[in-house]
Amino acid sequence: MNWQSLWQSLNLIPPTNLLAELQTAYAQPQRFYHNQQHLQECLTLLNDVKHLAQQPQHIALALYFHDAVYDPQSHDNEAQSAAWAAHVLKSSGASLVLIARIKQLIMATQHHVVDGDDNDAKLLLDIDLAILGQDSARFSEYEQQIKQEYTWVADEAFKQGRGQVLTSFLQREWIYQSEYFRSRLEQQARLNIQAALASLAN
Repeated sequence: MNWQSLWQSLNLIPPTNLLAELQTAYAQPQRFYHNQQHLQECLTLLNDVKHLAQQPQHIALALYFHDAVYDPQSHDNEAQSAAWAAHVLKSSGASLVLIARIKQLIMATQHHVVDGDDNDAKLLLDIDLAILGQDSARFSEYEQQIKQEYTWVADEAFKQGRGQVLTSFLQREWIYQSEYFRSRLEQQARLNIQAALASLAN
């Protein structure tokens, strides 16, 4: 689903420069992982699973905005990204229901937890976390990219913090919330995380 067809499917016309503004945001110098590569990987994955989604256009729009604001030293990136999306949608004449839904989907990426049977939100989160289950070469690249985003953190503090984040995924019953991603990526994700934790410990 390309940019134009996405907005056509929503019966909305986006601001003229919005795509360029988003591309500029994802190209900011503090981004090594949360960049255009990550966004493109997410959109490609959505294309693979859109047949499983009830509203794939909602997931696509949430993906475009989910890291639109990203400062590694900030704790409200998701809220700021959701606010940007809401502002754009409001100015484009979107319904309050659609605006609330896109904000809800973006905010779900903050803690990667979905309550209930929200299938589309589960797909969105699994797409965002798909990097954990990629082949070891891409996963290693990802770990290096994350480390580059946190060069302002002392080495020991980074190891401790990163270790806590990775361990929290291992402690979940399932990393992936949809059967599609669980069957394809769960096992590799756990192997990758265990290898990363062993590397941090050394």
